[in-house]
Amino acid sequence: MSSLPAADGALAKLERAMTQAATEPLVRISGAVAELSPSHARVAGLSPFVKLGECVRFGLGADAEAESASSRGEVVRIDPHGVIVKTFEAGALTGLGARVFCAGPLRIAPHPGWKGRVVNAFGAPIDGAGPLPQGDRGAMIDAPPPSAMRRARVAKPLRTGVRVIDIFTPLCAGQRIGIFAGSGVGKSTLLAMLAGSRDFDTVVVALVGERGREVREFLDDALAANRAISVAVVATGDETPSMRRLAPRTAMAIAEFFRDRGDRVLLIIDSVTRFAHAARDVALAAGEPPVARGYTPSVFSDLPKLLERAGPGEEGGGSITGVFSVLVDGDDHNDPVADAVRGTLDGHIVLDRAIADQGRFPAVNVLGSISRLAQIAWTDEQRDLVLKLRGMIARFEDTSDLRLMGGYKAGQDADLDQAVVLVPKIYKTLQQSPQSTPSADAFRELAQSLTGAS
Repeated sequence: MSSLPAADGALAKLERAMTQAATEPLVRISGAVAELSPSHARVAGLSPFVKLGECVRFGLGADAEAESASSRGEVVRIDPHGVIVKTFEAGALTGLGARVFCAGPLRIAPHPGWKGRVVNAFGAPIDGAGPLPQGDRGAMIDAPPPSAMRRARVAKPLRTGVRVIDIFTPLCAGQRIGIFAGSGVGKSTLLAMLAGSRDFDTVVVALVGERGREVREFLDDALAANRAISVAVVATGDETPSMRRLAPRTAMAIAEFFRDRGDRVLLIIDSVTRFAHAARDVALAAGEPPVARGYTPSVFSDLPKLLERAGPGEEGGGSITGVFSVLVDGDDHNDPVADAVRGTLDGHIVLDRAIADQGRFPAVNVLGSISRLAQIAWTDEQRDLVLKLRGMIARFEDTSDLRLMGGYKAGQDADLDQAVVLVPKIYKTLQQSPQSTPSADAFRELAQSLTGAS
């Protein structure tokens, strides 16, 4: 009888060993830290066993207790002498000779229960609302976009509730559009207005490089109407470049999960420019040479890889309508990142500082903005009307200096007379704030405001 407790103990150990063997690899491949710098670490011994983009774990030793406090990193360069690793966490607990273990590709497991939650770039909860439910299938952070020949066509117009967009640059389900603006011109406010649209089943927001103060404001105010159907991915400006580079890719993977369930998804990434800055920092640490204003070649390949994943899914599935903000440095809209993004997207909305200085918000320059899918959203009558309105606004703006100098006299040019009367009415109608009631029918509201003026 005295041997029974010992037998029970041996059986329990065997069960624990079998469970561990089923969940953990039997062989753990590791290398050692050979070089450290503020931007990266070089690890010797892992070159034959890892691929670019895979993850590793830093640890002070190979025991489980040390590994639990380890820090993750991404492989950004491989050569015969070792691999260059960019850490995800600042102040990684490591030193020369520390063991580094292969961790494979980074994956997340989205679940419908993620709606209403806030996560970091790893898909871990940061809102203090408890653990997240995990889906049955892991999703790749860098999944390829749907095949071009199997992808559905964009065909369904959307109503954003923002008059200037619904009239001049209308959106369709599955469209990708950029909001180009300098700092302090109202970019985040316009994104907040778009985030409140009721035409979507799911909203996914990536806040990349934002100030920590603005995160709570955006979540509590801008997403208030759609908070229950929203997933927010946050990487603030004080986090490492690797985290800021990862956050938009994580948000895209979450959006793809809901798209594959048949949802109409609104994906907002604020901002693509900060993603490009983070990608540049990572690439420079890997030894890439800068080619255009400090940006490396891989930045201009990373951008279309990310942006192409948004859009319509395969036939019969859902769609991802992508709204990407682009922060133009020094109001230079020919910035390399802005130029690359503009050529990839299905349209662009330009915010003008001169319009913002006049107190007109959203400060959209309707002459410089375009939606390449507007023909799907407009009726024939609406298209003709918008063309006339654009011509009228162009005439009004082109003669602003003439009118300021007193060179304009009513009655000499009928088209200019009409523009002088109607364009201020148009501008007044297009003004909106986040506190305004969303527009139900932008063209009808514009017609009502112009009836008396005409």
